[in-house]
Amino acid sequence: LYACVRPVRWFSGVPCPVKQPEKFNIVIFRENTEDVYAGIEFEQGTPEQKKVYDFLTKEMGKKFRADSGIGIKPISITGTKRLVRMAIQYAIDRKKPSVTLVHKGNIQKFTEGAFRDWGYEVAVSEFRDRVVTETEVYDRHQGKTPAGRVLVKDRIADQTFQQMLLRPDEYSVLATPNLNGDYLSDAAAAQVGGLGIAPGANIGDGVAVFEATHGTAPKYTGKDMVNPGSLILSGVMMLEHLGWQEAADLTVRALERTIQDKTVTYDLERQMAGAKKLKTSEFAKAIVENMSVSSGRKTPAAV
Repeated sequence: LYACVRPVRWFSGVPCPVKQPEKFNIVIFRENTEDVYAGIEFEQGTPEQKKVYDFLTKEMGKKFRADSGIGIKPISITGTKRLVRMAIQYAIDRKKPSVTLVHKGNIQKFTEGAFRDWGYEVAVSEFRDRVVTETEVYDRHQGKTPAGRVLVKDRIADQTFQQMLLRPDEYSVLATPNLNGDYLSDAAAAQVGGLGIAPGANIGDGVAVFEATHGTAPKYTGKDMVNPGSLILSGVMMLEHLGWQEAADLTVRALERTIQDKTVTYDLERQMAGAKKLKTSEFAKAIVENMSVSSGRKTPAAV
C-alpha cells in the first residue's frame, strides 16, 4: 500500500474560507512507506543514538549537537518511481492536465531532490509519447502544452502551499514524498471545508484499502453526531477503483444535493446560515433518499 491517494475538491454548498473553491480539484499522491515516517529514529541519550552519532561525526565528518535525537530519511528509487508511475497513469486515465512533483530538493538534494529527478526519469522513459515536461513546453512548444499530453512539472513544497491558495486551478495531480503529502493533503482539505469531506485510499499493486482521512474520535463514540462524509467519499473511491463509476457518481450527486439542501451534521450546520442539524444516521438517510431523486427511482425507504 505504497500510495496514499487523497482527492480534494469542493462540494457545492459546503462552507469554506476561500473565495473561489470551485477552482480547487486536486488529487494528491503521497508516498506511504518512506521518508521520515519510516520510523528510523534513535532517542537522545541511548547507546544506539551514541553509536549513530559517533559514526556520523567520526566516520562521515558530519557536525551536529551530541544531545540530538536522530532520525533517518530514506527515499529510494523504487519507492519514488512506483509512486510517480501511478500518479502519471492516473492522470492519463482520467485526462488530467498535469502531474506536479512536489519536493524540497533545493535543500534536501539527495533525498527530495532525488525524488524530483527520479520522477522525471519515470515520466520520460516510460510515458514518452503521453507526457511533456515543463522545460520542453517552453523550449519546444512556445509555452503551450501539446494536445493529448500530460504536463509533468515540479514545485518546491512551500511554494505549493502558496500556489494552492492563489492559483489552485493550475494543479490537478500532485506526487510527493510522505511528510509533504501529509501536510499538503490536510491543508488542501481545509480550503474546501475540512477533513469531514476528505476521502482517502492506500493503494498498492493489486491491493487497496479505503478509509476516512481524519482518523478516530473516541469521544464521539455512540453519539450519532459526526459527519460520515469522509468515509462515504472513501467508499466512492472504492467504487471507482472497482470500475463501478455509475454507483460512484450517484453517491456523489446525492451527497452534494443533501449538503445543498442544508440538511447536514453539526460540523457543517454551525457554519451554514439556516441549516438543519442532523444526526449521523439522519444524514445518511437523507443521502439515500436523494439517491432516489438523482436516479429517478424509489428507494425501499421511500416506498
